[in-house]
Amino acid sequence: MTGYKMLVLDIDGTATDSKKEVLPRTRDAVIRLQKAGISVAIASGRPSQGIAPIADQFQFDKYGGYILAFNGARIMNWKTRECVYARSLNPSMVRKLYRDALDFQVGIITYEDTRIVSGTPEDPYMKIEAGINHLPLYFPEDFGQYVTSPVPKCLFTGEPERLEKMESILADKYFHEAQIFRSEPYFLEATPKNVDKAYCLERLLNLLSLSREELVCCGDGYNDISMIQFAGLGVAMANAQEKVKQVADYITYSNDEDGVAHVIEKFFQI
Repeated sequence: MTGYKMLVLDIDGTATDSKKEVLPRTRDAVIRLQKAGISVAIASGRPSQGIAPIADQFQFDKYGGYILAFNGARIMNWKTRECVYARSLNPSMVRKLYRDALDFQVGIITYEDTRIVSGTPEDPYMKIEAGINHLPLYFPEDFGQYVTSPVPKCLFTGEPERLEKMESILADKYFHEAQIFRSEPYFLEATPKNVDKAYCLERLLNLLSLSREELVCCGDGYNDISMIQFAGLGVAMANAQEKVKQVADYITYSNDEDGVAHVIEKFFQI
């Protein structure tokens, strides 16, 4: 057994294959790891409801795995369903982001327990997000007035070139108020300040009395960069964005080739 005591996985492009399914070898390796006493967590931009089916396949409800939803804005013990950490955007911030979406002519959505709420007409990227999370889209008459309670995040949707330009502008504009970053070329995240996968993993490690040196993180997307850099062993999938590979300590096989199972077998020797 190595000195690593926790494994953290992104979902899309990492724990699941190109069909958004968990391959049997990967599922079995994650379960074996937990049986051996190693903690496992999922860190994803998805809402809790979108992570739940994967957490259940990995038997987090049996072994006490953790889910970091909304890039870490919500951390839950999946066995007890206890929320151990939460950060939110207040409604006034959501209204600012809504105006930005209208100015840049891109989509904007946020999340309720049972649906995704959109402030702009449906676009193909919203449909992707709704499909991934198995949640319906809802279009209120006035998004800015509809959101009256804090939300975990907003998501801008649109053409990659437009979002790339928008990212740097909003990151400067909201430097003291929010985190602005792309999770996919067509998704631009707006989360509460100091919410990214690394920052929130640090909070979880403190709760579990673990160090970052004992942590292995696997991912493929832009929003995985922070946790890959933070971990004792940062792993990029072979299918990862090039910027992700550049910061990784190790590049494993692709998500269609059980890259996560390979990491477990190689570095945890299970």
